[in-house]
Amino acid sequence: MNRRTRWIRQSAHRALVATALAAGVTLGVAGPGTASASEADSAGPAAPAVPLRVATYNIHAGAGEDGVFDLDRTAEAIRGLDADVIGLQEVDVHWDARSDFTDEAHELAERLHMRAFFAPIYDFPPAADHTERRQYGVAVLSRYPVVAAENHDITRLSTQDPNPVPAPAPGFAEVTLAVRGTFVHVYSTHLDYRPDPSVRRAQVDDMLDILAEDDGPKVLVGDFNAEPGAPELAKLWGPLTDTAPTGGKTYPAIEPAERIDVVTVSPDVTVTGVHETATDASDHRPVTADLEIHGRGR
Repeated sequence: MNRRTRWIRQSAHRALVATALAAGVTLGVAGPGTASASEADSAGPAAPAVPLRVATYNIHAGAGEDGVFDLDRTAEAIRGLDADVIGLQEVDVHWDARSDFTDEAHELAERLHMRAFFAPIYDFPPAADHTERRQYGVAVLSRYPVVAAENHDITRLSTQDPNPVPAPAPGFAEVTLAVRGTFVHVYSTHLDYRPDPSVRRAQVDDMLDILAEDDGPKVLVGDFNAEPGAPELAKLWGPLTDTAPTGGKTYPAIEPAERIDVVTVSPDVTVTGVHETATDASDHRPVTADLEIHGRGR
């Protein structure tokens, strides 16, 4: 697999981010955003709380609960959330005929006038009669400048191997956003779906190790494939907070029975509202959280 590597190393992160902001540089950009680096305030000793609307959405490769592929419908569902940043799961990029070999991450970014960072879980050679590599994974769409991004490895049990064993594999997306002078880390994840919780437990450990390397406000969103009260997710709570502990169910979309699509935040983030949206544009419902970001991470 071709893995996207870290563009900004921890040892040089702060200086390079400052340079990027000063120069108006963004990374991992697809299409013009509605915010620009020039909107970010210069760094200072203190900052007021910054509002940020975050969403998570498993888009089912652009197919609704009816099984029909319709990326325009997916885009409309996302547009209706009016979110500043959205973590997406089950994203096809030239994957196969089920999504018309579409680059869904960048197509959605263009429709929504947002920036995109795509983190493939799988990265295969092109299909017959095609030139682009077949990829499937998670993504982050953002209205705000992306000043750093990485596709991290976490433990996975491949769905493409007939005899899989747990092993590190990519597909845990992290972006650092410049949000009105405050740097925010946003992560999009898709945890293992199998009844055996052991892989999800290992994935939680891996994600927490990655989050621990970053300073400042953090937002982890995704399809956890387990309810937040599941034992294998227990270590998340403390370093992070579930934004909707009494929230509505999210899966399946039409008559949801489980709350497995979750927005979580670090303790320095205030939650002012959360809701799930009823839509059949996917087999999951999206979840949107209104946040206030405090401090200036790096």
